[in-house]
Amino acid sequence: MPTTRSPGPLNLIQGSFSPKKVARQYPLLAGMHRATDGALLGVLIAVLMMSGFSFHWRYLWTVAYTELETTRDLTQKLKYSTAMLEQHLLKRASLPLSMVRTNAKKLHYLDNPDALSSPNNDHDSHKNRLIKRFASHSVNYGY
Repeated sequence: MPTTRSPGPLNLIQGSFSPKKVARQYPLLAGMHRATDGALLGVLIAVLMMSGFSFHWRYLWTVAYTELETTRDLTQKLKYSTAMLEQHLLKRASLPLSMVRTNAKKLHYLDNPDALSSPNNDHDSHKNRLIKRFASHSVNYGY
């Protein structure tokens, strides 16, 4: 003899709130419910993506800041080392006896001899000027 179960309270509630039954009875409400669910899911996905981007950018900023601090420390150490070397060299160096202390009033200023001479069309002088130009080319440091 087959036993039949009586519908329990869960089956009664499940049957009365079935999505198919509600969709048939109130199609506009069901459509709005689906649209709201989709919008909430889209907002949740957008928030998760923006959080991921934010954490990634924060990580990149932290790495860049750490590298900047390392660069500043190394620059400071380089300046300190250079100053120590210069100080050591200045202590060991002595002025030649032919040099005397002077001031700006006693200096004689001379014009640049290259500017005074007439330009030669000689190939060697052109090559020498080109070599001087490359030798005196400054190197730009930094970023």
